[in-house]
Amino acid sequence: MNRLLRAHGFDVTLFDSAEALLDHGGFDKAICIVLDINLDGKSGVELRRKLAEEGVTAPVIYITGNDSAVNRTAAVASGCVAYLTKPFTAQSLIDSVTRAAAP
Repeated sequence: MNRLLRAHGFDVTLFDSAEALLDHGGFDKAICIVLDINLDGKSGVELRRKLAEEGVTAPVIYITGNDSAVNRTAAVASGCVAYLTKPFTAQSLIDSVTRAAAP
């Protein structure tokens, strides 16, 4: 995803963990945040809620290899702009990020 997004002109910042993302301070410049639903035993949706509590308003795109009605409902309820199930096409990711970047 990193190479794909960079190839389409997007700046990308990668994080090794949910904690590293929470500690990041540059969300005012982010056009979106791409989160996996499952983050090493943690919930991407819960991470999104924590970010929102901290005032982070960047749109969220969820990706998952574990699609379920529960995950999809929680993701949509958290305010995501896209929910992509693996394997997803490169174009669907680019389209989602482009949509998130639109004013």
